[in-house]
Amino acid sequence: MRPLLDVQGLTKRFGGLTAVCEVSLAVEPGEIFGIIGPNGAGKTTLFNVIAGHYRPTGGTVVFEGRDITGQSSDEIGRRGIARTFQAVHLFKQETVAENLRRAAVIARCHNPFAYLLRRRRAGTRAGTVERDEVARFIGLADLLGNTAGSLPYGLQKALGVGMAMMVSPKLLLMDEPAAGLNPSEKHAMGNLIRRLRDERGISILLVEHDMPLVIGVCDRILVVNQGKPIALDTPDVVKADAAVIDAYLGEEYEFA
Repeated sequence: MRPLLDVQGLTKRFGGLTAVCEVSLAVEPGEIFGIIGPNGAGKTTLFNVIAGHYRPTGGTVVFEGRDITGQSSDEIGRRGIARTFQAVHLFKQETVAENLRRAAVIARCHNPFAYLLRRRRAGTRAGTVERDEVARFIGLADLLGNTAGSLPYGLQKALGVGMAMMVSPKLLLMDEPAAGLNPSEKHAMGNLIRRLRDERGISILLVEHDMPLVIGVCDRILVVNQGKPIALDTPDVVKADAAVIDAYLGEEYEFA
């Protein structure tokens, strides 16, 4: 079986600075794959190159067997890749229902023919049904009439995930989903990430600093430092890797 996402030798330079240096990774169908590393390690740049926000200097990005290297974020979205952001990107004065509706409009723009065909097959109420299903999935079914800005921060993050779901992605790129969350919200986010894979069949590629969440949800983890990969393995192997401990975790680090 071929990987869903296959990244080979990816490099990104900004002038004389090499932010990402020949990084390779493969995300298998149904996998939750994490990228970790210290601040300034290049993980966000790597993430943004894959997402189409930066053009790579070298290397390739292949999704479902198709080369998408250097394509724009809109083009990549049409292929079936969506993303969430570290800071929530919501229409905060609009209701939860309206935020999900607008995300569906984005889905139509990314792939209008597939969207209209899906609507035609399911009937005229398909958009509302899909919205309600997503709202239930993310735990906001009873809050559709609330404004997004009035939600607790953890639910705002969940809404951001729901908006990405409205694009019907095959692969979801998640940028620090636990950032700014309290412990109970982090636990809920970890459960949501697992359910995205287990119940919706969405593969996940996430960048995250919260190590307990990464260890708890990821099947494999790539560790980068100074733009270069230093480890790629299962969580149990990575957290015991001497190079990872030295570069990132520190000997005093303890996993919850």
